[in-house]
Amino acid sequence: MASASSGSSALEPSPATSTTPSTASETSVNHANHAAERPPDDSSKLKMFLGILRKFIGVSDIASVRFSLPAQLLEPTPNLEYWNYLDQPNTFVAMGDSDNELDRMLEVLRFWFTKDLKYVKGKPCKPYNSTLGEFFRCNWEVEDSIPAIDTSNLSSKPSSSASSMKSGKLNSKSRSDSTATVPKASKQIRVSYITEQTSHHPPVSAFYVDCPEKGIYARGFDQISAKFTGTSIKVGPGEHNLGIFITLKKRDDEQYQLTHPAAHLGGLLRGSLSITVGDQCYVTCPKTKIKVILHYVEEGWLGKTQNRVEGVVFRYDPENDNITRIKDVPEKDVLGRISGNWKDKVYFSMGSKPADQQLLLIDLTPLNVASKLLPPMEQQLPNESLRFWSGVTEAINARQFARATTIKQELEERQREKAKQRVDAGVEWQPRFFTGVVTPLGKPDLSEEGKEVLANLHEGKWDLKESEVTAS
Repeated sequence: MASASSGSSALEPSPATSTTPSTASETSVNHANHAAERPPDDSSKLKMFLGILRKFIGVSDIASVRFSLPAQLLEPTPNLEYWNYLDQPNTFVAMGDSDNELDRMLEVLRFWFTKDLKYVKGKPCKPYNSTLGEFFRCNWEVEDSIPAIDTSNLSSKPSSSASSMKSGKLNSKSRSDSTATVPKASKQIRVSYITEQTSHHPPVSAFYVDCPEKGIYARGFDQISAKFTGTSIKVGPGEHNLGIFITLKKRDDEQYQLTHPAAHLGGLLRGSLSITVGDQCYVTCPKTKIKVILHYVEEGWLGKTQNRVEGVVFRYDPENDNITRIKDVPEKDVLGRISGNWKDKVYFSMGSKPADQQLLLIDLTPLNVASKLLPPMEQQLPNESLRFWSGVTEAINARQFARATTIKQELEERQREKAKQRVDAGVEWQPRFFTGVVTPLGKPDLSEEGKEVLANLHEGKWDLKESEVTAS
């Protein structure tokens, strides 16, 4: 039986920093020879950044253009560490707990709305560009305590008050912070992650997330396209980024594809960066024949950011998947609706008609980005992200920006030189942990070494032999 309890009680706030058994650094900063510089304020950073971006007005995809930013404009974080979707990994391990296929889709959506918590809680930043062959690995120790969703006792019939709701939009007064869940016993679960930069031009990385105890894994390619409009940057998925592919092995290998919406990085002229989303994206499960269309509403008619999201959950035909807009979904196929603020609280209701009550799907307000368990620095390889960029990171943290820029340029030049050597020798680059640079279906496969590394991560083993060939 469904219980009416707080929807966020099992989503514990967690520290926003990574944790590692060792904080030893490979490179020490010589403070005597490199004095600390005065860091630029945010306004100065934006002016410098805007000056660089103006050179790319009209360029179709600035993400694929070779240009290097000075160190003072960068966040001292490797891209492969920063760019992952497990900001709240406990929502990841909670997928598939329900026996009902609709409820499992809602559990996938609950994960979806936490995957970019870093953008909800933090300000936009620019991490280091990944180099070819660079990789990152980590674990999360997760408390598997989020209740399974259970809508079996909920009515899909609207009450008489629903007739006063216009355009199918639900009155916020009808929302409840109760949700339909079934409590479960809490236990510790390990989630393991590996990602590798498989291509440099275009920049593409492959990732694989695995939780064998719960029989859940996710994979995909990360690649963005970006265009500067003069006042903002529009960022969307690149051609090889077909979304996140999640498989629930204990549910007869149900597979969910979650596509990414485009976002806008604005506030460049105002001196205050912000991220808005104004696009549609889709979550599909061919086995259960359930699909979700999510519509992110970017701004109101007065230009005020709303961060509003609306969605519909419905039956679809995987062999004839041609419905892309909420208004085109036949009423007879609708199973439920989604509504709320993707930076705050998101709700769901059952049935095709607006209901007089929405139940809480996820409350993002108390949440923060979960910490990672990282390999000790002495057990990281030279092309492992944190060690590879350690000199740049230490120099930035010591406010030695000129030195950081010099080290960064040396790393980039080394990558270019090795690329030239491969061209001259007629050698094509091959990833170490994945079987190919990209795949046409957007689903990377682990190589034998990749499988071995992931298996060792599950056991908390960090030992790994050095790569025989590196690209930078």
